[in-house]
Amino acid sequence: MFKVAITGKGGVGKTTISGTIARLLARDGYDVLAIDADPDMNLASSLGITVPPKPLTEYREMIEERAGQTGGMFKYNPKVDDVVERFGAVGPDNVKMLVMGTVERGGSGCMCPASAFLRALLRHVVLKDSSAVIMDMEAGIEHLGRGTTKGIDLMLIVVEPGRRSIETASRIKKLSDEIGIRHIAAVVNKSNEADMSAVLEDIGIPVLGEIPFSPDFIEADLQGMSPIDLGGDALESIKNVRDNMVDMIASFHDA
Repeated sequence: MFKVAITGKGGVGKTTISGTIARLLARDGYDVLAIDADPDMNLASSLGITVPPKPLTEYREMIEERAGQTGGMFKYNPKVDDVVERFGAVGPDNVKMLVMGTVERGGSGCMCPASAFLRALLRHVVLKDSSAVIMDMEAGIEHLGRGTTKGIDLMLIVVEPGRRSIETASRIKKLSDEIGIRHIAAVVNKSNEADMSAVLEDIGIPVLGEIPFSPDFIEADLQGMSPIDLGGDALESIKNVRDNMVDMIASFHDA
């Protein structure tokens, strides 16, 4: 089993890549759980799921029952082992999906039970052997400050040509190192003539592959389709990224 968190600057295509990799892994025989941990909650369409599950944060009574009462004492390790079956959805290729939802903030501060519940889910969600968890994280680096990506096998940063995307990747690497995420890699999306791989490797981030700019992926988004169902040349590049990712994680486990 392995867990991968996919992140990057906003607009780089991480949700498209997250959904496509999840579907490809399922077709390879993995038992896949895709978790939408991005407040924009767009992963469902990338997976080909037309009716996504409700965000977990909308089940307030369940969260308060398991994690504690809002404003009072709360449990750091609430029960989460039945969450996928009860509150998830199943999409094409038998990919299971959960939507995390956002933790609202107000005058009383964060919803501590909800935060504890979501962290416990990301730490402890376990499927069976030959399974994979793919998490589509929010853009930027705030999730690293909350520690929601602890316990993952690989942080995959999606980068597009441009200095700001490189700077975001560099900050993600720095914060990942600080919270103990040992393995980081990147994928270059919308690639062009710029040698982004060399720049990333110079700052200590290995590159698993490059994906060319694809009008097919734009068309898939406009039609509300999963890119894997529409096909196109860029899909072959994502398959290569998938292969390199699996090989990299296997090397971690063998070490």
